[in-house]
Amino acid sequence: MNLAYDYPILGAFWTVMWIFLWVLWIVLLFRIIGDIFRDDTLGGAGKTGWLIFVVLLPFLGVFVYVLARGKGMGDREVRHAQARQQAFDDYIREKAGSGAAPGSEAEQLARLSEVRSRGDITDAEFQRAKEKILH
Repeated sequence: MNLAYDYPILGAFWTVMWIFLWVLWIVLLFRIIGDIFRDDTLGGAGKTGWLIFVVLLPFLGVFVYVLARGKGMGDREVRHAQARQQAFDDYIREKAGSGAAPGSEAEQLARLSEVRSRGDITDAEFQRAKEKILH
């Protein structure tokens, strides 16, 4: 039954579908290989075993990996994304900061002003500390 070749548009559809499925499978294969290397809970032997299984028996290895470790794969991806976002946020905070170098006179005066506004020190103590910072 050559139904797909009786109608050229259906043949083109099947060709496009198979190409899409192959590309999808290759992307999934690379995601799984990346997950194998990213997983901190697996030891060296476990990573080696999964990698050999996925590379030597690709279709079966990918399907078994997704069934066995698919939920953890999503959790690891979320943790990795959160760690990247935290590192990016820390970098931005470090570089942007308050515009003054840490420990600079401006930053020390700003902290001193905050302490005074909370009422932890008196105006006289504030003036003495300010003089120490500026001189």
